[in-house]
Amino acid sequence: MPGQDMNMAIQGKATVLAVGTAVPPNIIYQSDYPDYYINATKSEHRTELNQKLTRICTGTMIEKRHFYLTDEMLKDHPNLATFKNPTLDNRNKLLAPGVTNLSKQAAEEALKDWGQPRSKITHLIFHTATGSVDLPGPDYQLINLLGLEPTVNRYMLFYNGCYAGATLFRLAKDLAENNPGARVLAICSEISLGFFRGPAEGAIYRYSCWSGFVR
Repeated sequence: MPGQDMNMAIQGKATVLAVGTAVPPNIIYQSDYPDYYINATKSEHRTELNQKLTRICTGTMIEKRHFYLTDEMLKDHPNLATFKNPTLDNRNKLLAPGVTNLSKQAAEEALKDWGQPRSKITHLIFHTATGSVDLPGPDYQLINLLGLEPTVNRYMLFYNGCYAGATLFRLAKDLAENNPGARVLAICSEISLGFFRGPAEGAIYRYSCWSGFVR
């Protein structure tokens, strides 16, 4: 949450005034992930796949994954666990609210940490690569969910990938330093449900390493 505050920063320089984070509540430990994936995609007959996933998961040194995907979602949308079946509509229906709700949780934490009236927020920057197929967009929805002023200047960024955070802060710094009194709420919200699907030969690495929020 970059902005200017005369009591906390040198005049003219952007300063991070508060930080908030949020992760999906569903946790899967890395040691359990091969079995989880095999069961979710009904691939029990592929013993070589389980062995390969186990080697990959062990080598990543990741402790756990925070999943937005749940057993209930897979039950209601079984095509998510296949490789070739059409799934775009179902994924978007799940991703759009998930991205928005996750960003709301992180923003509420940052605003609480900041401790100032949210009416002072002047700019909102929002990035997502996984919840962008939704109108009105998550930036507009977040204005209402957080009770921000309708006059807040909104900026949406899409598909910046792994460098999204740096891009967000570069824009936030520019806005804060060139708009006296600016308070910029910058949010990056991603849910990797779009990458979860059934196995295909030659694509195992993708589905084992990018199927959930990693922490």
